[in-house]
Amino acid sequence: MAPTNVFFSPAVRTEQNLYEDLIIEGLRLYGQDVLYIPRSSITTDEILNEDYSQFESAYQVEMYIANTDGFEGDGNLLSKFGLEIRDQATFIVAKRRFRQLVEINQNALAAERPREGDLIYLPLSNSMFEIKFVEHEQPFYRLSDLPTYELQCELFEYTSERFETGIGSIDDFERDGATRTVIEITGGTTGFAAGDKVYQVIQQGSSDAEEIIVTAEVADFVSTRDAEPSQGITRQGDLTLVQVASSDGEVRTMNTDSGNLFYEEDDTDTGWEVTKIYDLGDVDKYIPEDTFADNSRFEVEGDDIIDFSEINPFGEPR
Repeated sequence: MAPTNVFFSPAVRTEQNLYEDLIIEGLRLYGQDVLYIPRSSITTDEILNEDYSQFESAYQVEMYIANTDGFEGDGNLLSKFGLEIRDQATFIVAKRRFRQLVEINQNALAAERPREGDLIYLPLSNSMFEIKFVEHEQPFYRLSDLPTYELQCELFEYTSERFETGIGSIDDFERDGATRTVIEITGGTTGFAAGDKVYQVIQQGSSDAEEIIVTAEVADFVSTRDAEPSQGITRQGDLTLVQVASSDGEVRTMNTDSGNLFYEEDDTDTGWEVTKIYDLGDVDKYIPEDTFADNSRFEVEGDDIIDFSEINPFGEPR
């Protein structure tokens, strides 16, 4: 004989479906439309045991923000490294709605549940949050069912990930946060738009040496001088690049001795020639600093204290 009342059961499927329907309706009434961005790995750093990641797609879904009085966490901190914003948020999404995202044809969602490391973009505050933990037992077995996921998130801190979602407000996180290289270019007729992909062919040593392709993405273009053909003056500008990479895997940048830049999309010549690579001494060009940051100052003045040319980190200091 069963110890509980056999005439009442909390696990009636029709009641569970009704309960889930009401939750989904409530999320659509009181939630926010957010973009769920799955993470994919490019390569793994075997030394630091970290993944070099990219984000190539985004899916809209409604989620409820459980923080009713504002974001949680440590808030805004003014540290010696600048202003740090340590906001945390908890998002609630219905399991059925997330499962519908997974079932969309040709999507990038491989897991049946949200994954730690994926991102959530909240248009309401133009904030990007990284999922740190997925709680699947809240609320705890009401009607013997678990209809929601509770996503515990922290404000995303950019660390050289690639963003190729095609959504400007999301891809701007890469252009604003990635390490920047600023070069001076001369001679072209048309400018560049943020997101353009360019490359330069670098010839190493003899003419028989293998060509090296250096690629980059345009973050910004500023025209500094208009062309005046009658006076022999060509057009000039400053081009800000992110995600600079070379085909041989070495750390390289554009070269002033290697000819013009080309568009990566159709291999056409841009008409622009690289005439200068700005360095740390050109602080207004290299990395426009945050008001509270001193990163370029530390780097420049540190050259007088530490010999950064040392290539053997385990050898004798010089």
